Amino acid sequence: MTQFVDWDLAVATAGTISKAGPRVSYDEAAEVVGELRRLTDEAAGHVVRTTGLDSKVSHPPVRVVDRADWASTNLYGLRDVMTPLMERALAGREPSALAQSVGSRLTGVQAGTVLGYLSGKVLGQYEVFSGEPGNLLLVAPNIVEVERRLGAEPHDFRLWVCLHEVTHRTQFTAVPWLRQYFMDQVGEFVDAARADSEQLVDRIRRGVASLADAVRSPESRASVLDLVQTPAQREVVDRLTALMTLLEGHADYVMDAVGPRVVPSVEEIRSKFNRRREAANPVERVIRKLLGIDAKMRQYAEGNKFVTALVDRVGMDGFNRIWSSADTLPLLAEITDPDAWLRRVHGADA
Repeated sequence: MTQFVDWDLAVATAGTISKAGPRVSYDEAAEVVGELRRLTDEAAGHVVRTTGLDSKVSHPPVRVVDRADWASTNLYGLRDVMTPLMERALAGREPSALAQSVGSRLTGVQAGTVLGYLSGKVLGQYEVFSGEPGNLLLVAPNIVEVERRLGAEPHDFRLWVCLHEVTHRTQFTAVPWLRQYFMDQVGEFVDAARADSEQLVDRIRRGVASLADAVRSPESRASVLDLVQTPAQREVVDRLTALMTLLEGHADYVMDAVGPRVVPSVEEIRSKFNRRREAANPVERVIRKLLGIDAKMRQYAEGNKFVTALVDRVGMDGFNRIWSSADTLPLLAEITDPDAWLRRVHGADA
């Protein structure tokens, strides 16, 4: 069986390069964990009332994790998803044992480098790649670090973060087909390269290497997307980009809709947080661009505008038709043209 990535080595590498979190006492850490768990439950009620979406399946309790745990969870989740997909794409094309060993270890180090870097940036995440339903992860050291840097009131900031992340969990547990649609797109992305399967592993490894180089040497200017994507894959990426922009914008909309009622300092938090998103130093900006983080920042803004425009026009019930099926999800071009989505989905009712 082809070993594409040495996942255990990737986890070890991520754990090694993950930076230590902010200095907190044992009692402070216990207080943060306990409050994040309580606020997750509180946020869930606000999200249901605001969105009209309610989870149709029971989900595991929130997991409050450190940076290394976040990285290992994501790496093993990727392993469980990508291994069968890569085996299918590379069926009948086994590289030599030496090439497998050397290549998988190199890619393991590179993947661990990328996830180790990201482990210091992520505040929370719903585990789409895990089993169904997945866990909601909150990265406690990152939340504490950011709230301190912003000078935010801890309770307010933590609830604000929980509102965003719980919205993601609600999206995937209230819309039963959504996770499978996402996974199908990932599978199509890999399948789109089957005609080029002899070069698939090399292309993906070069993409991972470029990301790792960006973390270690930010002057690198390689285009990861050009390295990894075939023309057919770009079509899949367009669908995934539209989906992720919707999901991120919807979560940001909920944060802002609920915030004024339950987070007294929400305007100050939003203002400071947006400035933080924009104020990366030159090294950070290069790394963010290559890792796709800049694109994610645009997704928040564009997605929020899209959702806000639709809710203003047809109300939350009308907006929620977007979750009816894959056919009612927005096309990429519709993200910046909400009226086009209204005409296509609502027709004369819009």
